[in-house]
Amino acid sequence: MGRYYNGDINGKFWFGIQSSDDADSFGVMGEQPSILNYYFDESDLDKVQMGIEDCKTKLGEYKVILDKFFKKNNVYNNGMLAEELKISEKKVKLLLKNYARLELGNKIKECLKEQRSCEFTAEC
Repeated sequence: MGRYYNGDINGKFWFGIQSSDDADSFGVMGEQPSILNYYFDESDLDKVQMGIEDCKTKLGEYKVILDKFFKKNNVYNNGMLAEELKISEKKVKLLLKNYARLELGNKIKECLKEQRSCEFTAEC
């Protein structure tokens, strides 16, 4: 069981890491009852890029290490990542939140570049 987002872009939120309203970080607030509705258009591209850059800044040098780790591993736990990154499990959770958010932001950005708009719903 998991929470998904669907529409012009599709994906699954990271369990225990990523909230359903994570796309709020890119400048558009989701509309809510039990599903968040998102609509981005070309005018939002700068805000999306700012959100992406914020994620990259927060990840810092760990982004490259996380990229390599997830290329090699289909499964993980915070202990494995803490050992790989040589940091606490608490810090791992913060990094993963931004890593997952960066993935979402990149999907939104690519969708905007290809279609000039990006619309999707996110389960709460």
